[in-house]
Amino acid sequence: MERITYTAIFHELSPEEGGGYHACVEELPGAITQGDTLDEARENLADAIRELLTAHRDLAAQGSAGHVVIREPISVRSA
Repeated sequence: MERITYTAIFHELSPEEGGGYHACVEELPGAITQGDTLDEARENLADAIRELLTAHRDLAAQGSAGHVVIREPISVRSA
């Protein structure tokens, strides 16, 4: 399976905010998580990306039931 690179954004939270890190993916609304450490936030974000993409694929499959569907890879350059 090919690898796609996304832009991860990590916000360090103050002790008043509970500490740790808030993490999201710039290109994937809904890929949001947190972690007590930066490494944990990174791992959790990778999981969030996989779960989000799986959910989108499942929804697309449900919506296309009974229709002829053509699926193929597409590559785009970032802006």
